[in-house]
Amino acid sequence: MPTHSRPPHTLARRAAALLLVALPASALVATLEAQAPAPRYAEEARALLANSTVSSALRLAQEHDDWALELLIELTEIPAPPFMEEVRGRRFAELLVELGADSVWTDEEGNVIGLRRGRTGARTIGFGGHLDTVFPEGTDVSVRVVGDTLFAPGVGDDTRGLVVVLSVLRALEEASLETDDDVLFVGVVGEEGLGDLRGMKYLYREGGLRPDVWIDVDGGGLDRIVSMGLGSVRYRMSFEGPGGHSWGAFGTANPAHAMARAVRYFQDVADTLTRSGPRTSYNVGRVGGGTSVNSVPFETWMEVDMRSDSPERLVRIEGALLAAMDRGVAEENELRREGEPLRVVKEKIGDRPSGETDPDAPLVQRALATTAAFGVEGELGRSSTDSNVPIALGVPAVTIGRGGDGSNGHAPDEFWVNRDAWLAVQRALLLVVAEAGFAGPIS
Repeated sequence: MPTHSRPPHTLARRAAALLLVALPASALVATLEAQAPAPRYAEEARALLANSTVSSALRLAQEHDDWALELLIELTEIPAPPFMEEVRGRRFAELLVELGADSVWTDEEGNVIGLRRGRTGARTIGFGGHLDTVFPEGTDVSVRVVGDTLFAPGVGDDTRGLVVVLSVLRALEEASLETDDDVLFVGVVGEEGLGDLRGMKYLYREGGLRPDVWIDVDGGGLDRIVSMGLGSVRYRMSFEGPGGHSWGAFGTANPAHAMARAVRYFQDVADTLTRSGPRTSYNVGRVGGGTSVNSVPFETWMEVDMRSDSPERLVRIEGALLAAMDRGVAEENELRREGEPLRVVKEKIGDRPSGETDPDAPLVQRALATTAAFGVEGELGRSSTDSNVPIALGVPAVTIGRGGDGSNGHAPDEFWVNRDAWLAVQRALLLVVAEAGFAGPIS
């Protein structure tokens, strides 16, 4: 892998001069899960803030805010549909090189990775956001600027996360700040939809890079810290038969009727599994099939999403789904008067693992401490993000917010407002340095 020597920089400005402001009170979300960091980690964060090299990097993160906004527009306007992240990935790789990563490469799954070597390299810190958006090929991703608001599909989720990752790299390089551990700056593929976290599953496969901890940038502001993964299982169920004319082939087993029975049997059991205990959900989200109103369909299909806080409960509701599909087909076949019997094809199209990072783990405590350093009380939450994969494997992982204000994610009218968004870059930088270990200025 090619390397480069980082040029010396003049160390600047004392930490006392650093202007760190908290989010406005209206942006803070009070929840029962908000918690303060342990004293030792709060003191660690304060010590980093008082360090002149760290404070210089934090100040640079704020000074780069206009550049970050221009970069957000540029990257947003590079389409990155599911399974088609290559063009955006190439630009992300170019930026990693330009901003000073020691080596840059794209792995076989499409993840774009920049290595910034630490002084000892005893551990590897993974720090990333996802390259893909939910929007299909052909979507107009032009950014429309209205006042201080950017409108475009994917402008927040997760293009802004990529900008945070790149902004941290730039600030570390320009401040000549060295860490003990290696840091990987990663643009991850396949986070959205049927991507099924394929990029992260590749990174954490047996024999993969498998960073010792993972820090993800995805979601909103400073207060929410995702330390728990929401697991999900998704299926496409296809009910298949001979089909025929609704009058002439009457008595042929009907795939639509079988599917209707199957959904009812599934819901009867799923309802009992979601009334109490660990939070669990189920949803038939898409259905299709048939050729006309006067034809017995030769195929009907549906896509089903199930989620749970509990891996055990997720297994139970998945089992209920599979059993209900077989029962629906069997009973419809019993009514068959002619023709071939039906069959159901069960295709698992999504499998996101769940789990929790111990709230006392150093990474979680540092996430809380570096958030508190900005006057914000951290809130530990659960979501479905790239962090699911390491969390399920027992690797410490958190997902932190990309900053600014925004809404309408996954919708064409998604928007993002650059409201003190540099704070998210500063918090991310402080967390990366705290976890990777401050090794001093580069000599």
